[in-house]
Amino acid sequence: MDAFAELGLGAPLLRVLEEREHLTPTPVQSEAIPAVLQGRDVWAQAQTGSGKTAAFALPILQNFSEPHATSPRGVLILVPTRELAAQVGSTFTEYAHYLANSLKIVTVHGGVSINPQMMKLRGRADIVVATPGRLLDLVEKNAFNLATVSLLVLDEADRLLDLGFSDELGRIMEMLPRERQNLLFSATFPEAVTALAEAILNDPVRIEIENSTESTPDILERAIEVDVPRRTQLLVHLIKSNGWSRVLVFVATKYATEHIADKLRRAGIETGALNGELSQGARTRALADFQSSQIQVLVATDLAARGIDVAQLPAVVNYDLPRSAVDYTHRIGRTARAGESGVAVSFVSAETHAHFRLIEKRNQRQIPREQIEGFEPIETEIPKTESTGGVKGKRKSKKDKLREAAAQAANPSATPAKPLDTSFRWHRADSNPRQRK
Repeated sequence: MDAFAELGLGAPLLRVLEEREHLTPTPVQSEAIPAVLQGRDVWAQAQTGSGKTAAFALPILQNFSEPHATSPRGVLILVPTRELAAQVGSTFTEYAHYLANSLKIVTVHGGVSINPQMMKLRGRADIVVATPGRLLDLVEKNAFNLATVSLLVLDEADRLLDLGFSDELGRIMEMLPRERQNLLFSATFPEAVTALAEAILNDPVRIEIENSTESTPDILERAIEVDVPRRTQLLVHLIKSNGWSRVLVFVATKYATEHIADKLRRAGIETGALNGELSQGARTRALADFQSSQIQVLVATDLAARGIDVAQLPAVVNYDLPRSAVDYTHRIGRTARAGESGVAVSFVSAETHAHFRLIEKRNQRQIPREQIEGFEPIETEIPKTESTGGVKGKRKSKKDKLREAAAQAANPSATPAKPLDTSFRWHRADSNPRQRK
């Protein structure tokens, strides 16, 4: 534990880390922990599974354990999903187990009644882990005062913006104190997240952990060619022939989660489903059953691609390919965590060959195609006749644009549909929003 001690962590936290057999800090932890302890703003980019949660949780708890002038008055951690909120809150509670000072750690998110959360926030909460929408609901009900926050963490910042929380984040920033410490952690930094970082961070410590042999998870990536109607049969074959104790299967729709789960159950495999339409109680039970191995397979939408930390998960299967290359990275990152190894299998059909090649290109890798005996595909790849313009959808063709122009000319009084404006402005932490008109 000398390595963590040298970073500035005290005996209570070192004891928890030793019990969890977390003996060596990851690269992002080695760089972030001292910076947070020094009260610096942090801009950290590191791949999924790199230990980002501990990188901010440990120094925050250390500051609470030894009160001094720069100790946080209140900590707010914003996360994009309910599952990640529960996980981060649980991580803080586990790490704080041996601290001499009893901390009030509260997790709030949607999907459940707001009243018990209001009760938990009575008095004063030291650390609040929240999704943006539910946080604003609590603020509007005077159950939480953002003026008490001295340290703000944005976890999975790219996902926060992907899920459309930019307006909510803007409202929250308006109500936070000007003087605060800011920590921003993200696996990727697209333009919107970069703009957010530049706006709210004050002279931050920049941490960018490059993928290396030491930091890259030990994931065997496989791409198996199979016809669409035979994917479920192949999935059953792989689960049984490989003896996987647990498998996380990603599909594209909420309907598919239940449909595929039902087929697997009929094949004698204990299976659960996870999607955004389930109640929070059902989602929590499905995850708990999967983590405790009461079910062998969990079929999920991309809801589970981030924020779900399942120890010793041997396999991930992309039954349906993800829409984007970034989502591919986060999906397969559910396996091979904490130094374990794992396998990530992608089913590639005739109609998804081109899409998978694009995923490979954007992730700068080449994965050999395989065929499994007895499941060889019959269908052939459909020749590409039209540019899709990227992973996430088709651009308008020239013909479509000409048709729209002709329709507008024929009916000039019609108001053309405007694209959704997803732009937003972020105001620097040193600005005073109350002076703006």
